[in-house]
Amino acid sequence: MTEPECPECGMKAVLSHPTKWECETCGFEWDKPADAAATDGPRVVKDAHGTVLVDGDSVVLIKDLKLRGSAGTLKGGAKAKNIRLVDGDHEIDCRMDGIQVGLKACFVKKA
Repeated sequence: MTEPECPECGMKAVLSHPTKWECETCGFEWDKPADAAATDGPRVVKDAHGTVLVDGDSVVLIKDLKLRGSAGTLKGGAKAKNIRLVDGDHEIDCRMDGIQVGLKACFVKKA
């Protein structure tokens, strides 16, 4: 990405910060576009053993998990087919034992 010129004075002497640009000549600061700040590559989700997971994989629980908001428990060894990777507080959306659940990848292994 090429450095822009200052919108205040038009000079090309610009410093790059993680979230903003700063003109060396006049000191004016302005925000970078949102897509320029996101330089991370695609997100990689790994199971408890370090195997990379992708949409459509099958996974197995490695330990018993209590269900939040209910008295039920998902038993270790329960299998989920055709998982979907999502962003948020959990990495995996799937169906286990007839229930739609969200799981963290650290509690599953690839089947």
